[in-house]
Amino acid sequence: MFDILGDLVVYRLLGIDPASHLGAALHFFVMDTAKIFFMLVIIIYLMGLFRALLSPERVRAYVRGKPKWAARSTAVGLGAVTPFCSCSSVPLFIGFVEAGIPLGVTFSFLIASPMINEVAVVILLGILGWELTLMYVAAGLTVAYVGGVVMERFRPERWVEPYVWQIHMGELKMPEPDTSLAGRHRYAVGEVREILRRLWKWVLLGIGVGALFHGYVPEEWVVEHLGGTENWLAVPGAVLLGIPLYSNATGAIPVAEAMLGKGVAIGTTLAFMMSIAALSLPEMIILRKVIRWPGLALYAGVLATAFILVGYGFNLLA
Repeated sequence: MFDILGDLVVYRLLGIDPASHLGAALHFFVMDTAKIFFMLVIIIYLMGLFRALLSPERVRAYVRGKPKWAARSTAVGLGAVTPFCSCSSVPLFIGFVEAGIPLGVTFSFLIASPMINEVAVVILLGILGWELTLMYVAAGLTVAYVGGVVMERFRPERWVEPYVWQIHMGELKMPEPDTSLAGRHRYAVGEVREILRRLWKWVLLGIGVGALFHGYVPEEWVVEHLGGTENWLAVPGAVLLGIPLYSNATGAIPVAEAMLGKGVAIGTTLAFMMSIAALSLPEMIILRKVIRWPGLALYAGVLATAFILVGYGFNLLA
């Protein structure tokens, strides 16, 4: 359906040659724009109905008081289905600390939440198939769990800003949402409006970058520099490239689609996507409000190392 729409708009309505670079780029842009925004509206609404039942307070309550391995597993699972935006990182971090949840468990949640975005996962499934989606989710869950363990080994409590330990729990509580069917519908509609308002320009940017990559970057160049598993610099280069190119996990999907279409190795593509999702500059800036520079540098270093290892691992398996 979306491919037909791209043909209709680009080749028939605009009359652009399908064999041209411009035709290939515009067709990719129109098709992916329609597909991703259609899926965004549907998925965000459905997940909004569910997420109305999972306030940050309930997330903390699920984690509090469990054995450390169970708490970490719960935190990773909840992070995967509760993708609170970056602006929620500070109150969530403080709330977890005040609830007596170990910092290693908190870091596992913070890693999983932006990286395993359920909206992006469903869109990834629809665009790139279940195999790559399963690989991405499995790698993301592993990185979140192990990353929290590694962070805990370095005693990150010493890098938490002093005011975090002094804030009372009551100051962070939010009003409980209306969990009736009508209330959840209003919440879901509000989620669609709010998330689309925050995401639309980043999604378009990601689609635009993917379209340019798809239409204009020669396949021979991509295969030579990024396509083979023998180029060991490709994976760390992809991780570094993903940080300043941040849009969001959803916006990274069309870029990944274009990269795979040009022959970029699977592991390199996964490392690139994870870097965009979990090493974003905006989230790092916000987390700096509660974590001092040494802790933040360690957090970024642990994630970057994990993403590089994931990239190498999947490239070798492929």
